Amino acid sequence: MTDYVSPEVPPSGGVGVVLANLGTPDAPTPGAVRRYLKEFLADPRVVELPRLLWLPILYLFVLTFRPFRSARAYQTVWTPEGSPLLLNAQAQAEGVRQSLARRLGREVPVELGMAYGNPSLPSALANLRRSGVSRVVVLPLYPQYSGSTTGSVLDRLFAELSRWRAVPAVRTVDHYSDDPGYIAALVASLREREDPAEHLVFSFHGVPERYVTAGDPYRAQCVATAHAVVQALELPDGAWTVAFQSRFGPDQWLEPSTEDTLSELGARGVKSVDVLCPGFSSDCLETLEEIAVEGAETFHEAGGERLHLVPCLNDRPDHVEALAEIVERNLAGWVD
Repeated sequence: MTDYVSPEVPPSGGVGVVLANLGTPDAPTPGAVRRYLKEFLADPRVVELPRLLWLPILYLFVLTFRPFRSARAYQTVWTPEGSPLLLNAQAQAEGVRQSLARRLGREVPVELGMAYGNPSLPSALANLRRSGVSRVVVLPLYPQYSGSTTGSVLDRLFAELSRWRAVPAVRTVDHYSDDPGYIAALVASLREREDPAEHLVFSFHGVPERYVTAGDPYRAQCVATAHAVVQALELPDGAWTVAFQSRFGPDQWLEPSTEDTLSELGARGVKSVDVLCPGFSSDCLETLEEIAVEGAETFHEAGGERLHLVPCLNDRPDHVEALAEIVERNLAGWVD
């Protein structure tokens, strides 16, 4: 028989918000990274392979060797205060809370919940439950939808709510890849460059090609985001490229890869590139190390001279306001 969770505080009709992101290890150590990767890579939404095939590979090989290499990478981006992704996400949540208070003239609790690691989605929901919330807006901080990102967040969200006796009304945001405020913030971040490079690379996190073939809208939404930015900046054809980073495993992943793109640009004589990562709401290992360090090395080795990582939107005021606007729209009818 299911052990349903009873609310500590009876629902009072209040509204609340959950901002959700992927997550991060608790520390840049092999042990902490291993715990994080175990939870992350065991999710069937992330690696869509038969469990009998994938789990032996995960436990015997990936979790044996990868945590040590990944921990060294995390150590290069870790700050004295902790993980960049976590710090930025916390600032985003606080910024959205303050913006909603100004917009609505009332306090709305905003909780941060990670799909993997801490603070967890269950802890975020529990905090809202204790506040008497019975209506929840969930905004996954993934501008473009993929089953491996937004889909996994929603799986975990509703798995937790399935244990509740009184389940709140829930509204979820599936994507905001073409949201005007989000696009405007991306455009503003590019216009702030003091010395724009010869070429702009839009680098999105990759997914296996077969995910898209099966119906995942991710690639189309990535391209739509890039086109909206290009149109706003009036960039000419040939001055920009959409690419996909972070390939993992033997699958055929979305092309072109960011690594190959940077190598080809350097080889054909492009001396400077700016790299924007619009699929990441916060700077993290994939931007600060994979692009700013490994990507720069790839570009330099191919003949390029300067690679500039355009910072993610993080807790920029225009980004925070865009997120708050999205939440406010989804609160329509629930608040005055």
